[in-house]
Amino acid sequence: MPNFQPPRAVFAMDPAHLPLLFPPPLMARLKQASDLDPGFVVRDFADPAAAEALARTEVLITGWGCPGLDAGVLAAAPRLRTVLHAAGSVRSLVGEALWERGITVSSAVTGNALPVAEYTLAMILLAGKDTFTHRERFRTSHAYPTDAETAHTGNVGRRIGIIGASRVGRRLLELLRPFDFTLLLHDPYVSPATAASLGAELLPLEDLLRHSDIVSLHAPDIPETYRMLDAGRLALIRDGGVLINTSRGALVDPDALTDELVSGRLHAILDVTEPEPLPAGSPLYRLPNVFLTPHIAGSLGNELERLGRIVVEELERLVAGLPPAHEVRHSDLARVA
Repeated sequence: MPNFQPPRAVFAMDPAHLPLLFPPPLMARLKQASDLDPGFVVRDFADPAAAEALARTEVLITGWGCPGLDAGVLAAAPRLRTVLHAAGSVRSLVGEALWERGITVSSAVTGNALPVAEYTLAMILLAGKDTFTHRERFRTSHAYPTDAETAHTGNVGRRIGIIGASRVGRRLLELLRPFDFTLLLHDPYVSPATAASLGAELLPLEDLLRHSDIVSLHAPDIPETYRMLDAGRLALIRDGGVLINTSRGALVDPDALTDELVSGRLHAILDVTEPEPLPAGSPLYRLPNVFLTPHIAGSLGNELERLGRIVVEELERLVAGLPPAHEVRHSDLARVA
C-alpha cells in the first residue's frame, strides 16, 4: 500500500517493563506497524516532551506505571483513537472522559488471567494435600505424618468454591475440570445454565461458603464487592477450610480475616492483602496456617512477553482495518476482573 501512513504510537508506562514486554522480535513488529520511537516512554503526562508527543499520538501503548488517562490528558491528545494496554485491568487507568470520546480500549487482561489461574490451580492442589500444614510439622518433628494426621488429606471429591466468573475465574474452572473436584460458583451475572457449561453448580454466596472446602476469590474490585467477605460470611466457611485470594485485598475484611486466622480455625493462601504489603508487625507473616506471597500470581518475568504479543497483534489488526480481538467495553468494568 504505497499511501499507507502508519499510526503514530507512543509508550506510556514504567520503562523498566519494556524489554520483557517487547523483546526485539516484538519491538520490530511494533515499529513495522506504527510510527513509534521505542526509546521514548511517557512517565508523566505533564512533562513538556510528553505533551508534545501526545498532540500527535493516535495509539497509546500503556502498561504498569502509566498515569491515569483523565480529561486533561485526553484534551492534550486530540488525535488519540486507541489505547492498547499491555497489562491486566484498565479499571484504574481509564475514566468517563475516555468512554465519552469513543476511544477504543484493548487490554491484555486475558493473557494476564492465565498465570493467575495457573497459580490458583497449583495452590488448590497443594491445599487439598494439606501441604503447608505437613511442611510445618515436618520442619519441627522431622517425622513422617501418622495416619491420623493424613486422614483428611487428599484432593478426591474436594468442593472448590469459585467466587466470580471473571476471566481468571473462567480459566480456573477450565483448568480444574479434569480433576476429581466438585465445582461451585457464585456470580450474580451468571445463569445456572452458564455455570453448568463451565462445569460448576451456581449457588448463592452464603451457600457456596457453607459447602466449600476451598474458596477462591476472583471477583472484580468494585464498590459492590468491597468487604464482601466480612466476619459473618467468613464464619460460614467450615472449620479447617481454606481461603485463596488472588483478586484484591479489599474484597475481604482484613480484621475479620486476621481474627479467623489467628484463632487457627481457617487457613489462607494470600497473594493480595489489605493493606499491600502488610505492615511488618502483622501476625499473618508468622502464622503456620497462612501462606503469603508478594502479589506474584499475575504475569512476571518471561510471562510478560505474552502480554506484549497480544498488544502487537492488536496493533496489527488495527492497521489491517480489523476490529480488536481483546476490546474492553465500559460495561465490562462493572462485572469482569
